Amino acid sequence: MDHPAYGVLRPVTETASVLLCENPGLMTLDGTNTWVLRGPGSDEMVVIDPGPDDKDEHIERLAELGPIPLVLISHRHGDHTGGIDRMVDLTGAVVRSVGSGFQRGLGGPLADGEVIDAAGLRITVMATPGHTADSVCFLLDDAVLTADTVLGRGTTVIDKEDGDLGDYLESLRRLHGLGHRMVLPGHGPDLQDSAAVTETYLAHREERLDQVRAAVRELGEDATTRQVVEHVYTDVDEKLWDVAEWSVQAQLNYLRR
Repeated sequence: MDHPAYGVLRPVTETASVLLCENPGLMTLDGTNTWVLRGPGSDEMVVIDPGPDDKDEHIERLAELGPIPLVLISHRHGDHTGGIDRMVDLTGAVVRSVGSGFQRGLGGPLADGEVIDAAGLRITVMATPGHTADSVCFLLDDAVLTADTVLGRGTTVIDKEDGDLGDYLESLRRLHGLGHRMVLPGHGPDLQDSAAVTETYLAHREERLDQVRAAVRELGEDATTRQVVEHVYTDVDEKLWDVAEWSVQAQLNYLRR
């Protein structure tokens, strides 16, 4: 079974399967990937990111899979977190996240380096701020769940409220240091090699920074973010230029520091 496959649990590794939510869009690509983790011989499952709040059928499909005592949240965006309360209503799951606003039950906040033993698996929490301040990835023996830090297609947007390009570059370097693992992203298809993907991501970011530097030299220090976008992002669909302003502003902030 290939990506995208809506409404069907698609096995990807021996311990990780994905249920793709049918919420496609400019920011969500084909939709939000909800990951379902289960170790060999376990009757229980761990869910990573239940998805948005307007897709009850997606949450109901998840709940029907079997016992789900634990839900882990990768970051605060609504296309990953909106379905939390419906999920809890149907399963009674404990929900854990970095920020307190998404926690349900007594699991407590997620911490960098924490190892979670659940559903017959050892899941390591890795803080990867940058896309948002609260972004985390989850490590399995053979894969890394990257949420929006590394996507299955395209590149990641730096959030305009609390994203930070410097933090994001450091997070990419940390992920690159993991070596060769499968990438199980929050949007888009799964990828085979985390080292290769993060190397490409880092190279792309450096290229964009060089382009922004050149644009500011040509346009002048008083150039607006929009002017820089129109100068640099000529290879990107104009429908995405409003979103590209977030990334350019993050790049300008990074360069000015």
